[in-house]
Amino acid sequence: MTQTIVIAEMNNNAVHPSTAELVSAAITLGAEPTLVVPCTDAGQASGAANMGAANIIAAKSDAFAHYDASAWATALDAVVPQGTIVTGASPQSKDMAARLAARRGISVVQDAVAIDGDQITSPVYSGKAMQTVAIGGPAVVSVRSNVFSPAQGGASDVAVLDTTGDVATSVQEFMARASERLDVSEANIIISGGRGMGSPDNFSELEAIADTIGAAVGASRAAVDTWDAIPHSMQVGQTGKTVNPNLYIAVGISGAIQHLAGMRSSKYIVAINKDADAPIFQHADYGIVATWEDALPVLHSSLKGIMG
Repeated sequence: MTQTIVIAEMNNNAVHPSTAELVSAAITLGAEPTLVVPCTDAGQASGAANMGAANIIAAKSDAFAHYDASAWATALDAVVPQGTIVTGASPQSKDMAARLAARRGISVVQDAVAIDGDQITSPVYSGKAMQTVAIGGPAVVSVRSNVFSPAQGGASDVAVLDTTGDVATSVQEFMARASERLDVSEANIIISGGRGMGSPDNFSELEAIADTIGAAVGASRAAVDTWDAIPHSMQVGQTGKTVNPNLYIAVGISGAIQHLAGMRSSKYIVAINKDADAPIFQHADYGIVATWEDALPVLHSSLKGIMG
């Protein structure tokens, strides 16, 4: 049986809780996984304790200060044991997964939504179909969030591998959008707006609801392309981010196939649109035919009552 290694999802120099889901996926592959935490300070790996891994390795390197695709792949390749590697399915993690697979000459399977032994299922054709492939040896598998239940227990002690200085790389200046709001690729609940919101200023209505229920705010490609104030980092869809939340609320989004490709696997979809014939309603579990001006105040008031 090949060894299984999980690369921790990191957010603001801390181990993201979704890492426990990746450990659970790795256990499904049939082995007790080793959890590797990319960090600049070994103390950052303490958050990986009791996430179900058999062993925890803090891979310490200056290369992990900011994300640079080549630097991260080189640094991780130097410390990650040989075997099957499990990563998250964020854009950064999928980029890294492909690079690691290329460096090691092994297969890569992206966006896994089910694992049964060596059988891995993932969406294809923009989510219109599912494929199941069998991995016959070491591979790199990226796993979508909110698919596996988080693993618990396991190791709490951390072994440190200091690779600082081993990787020759130049890291370009990293400019991140200053925001404390959740990234759409990590959120369990997402409320997204489209061009039907009328103005980027009206996204404040979505943000108010997001703050009430702990959601991330997303956007359609039409909104991102129309308004400079809506950054590409918020875009959900084929040319944006693929998400898999428990709840996806689409406001003023018609439901173009490019957008559906990025969110159709959400557990529950709620659509709010004034056009009763909008394609989004064909994929929604619940639909509200109304303008956002009429629907959002009522929705927000109801949610505040539920949340207390």
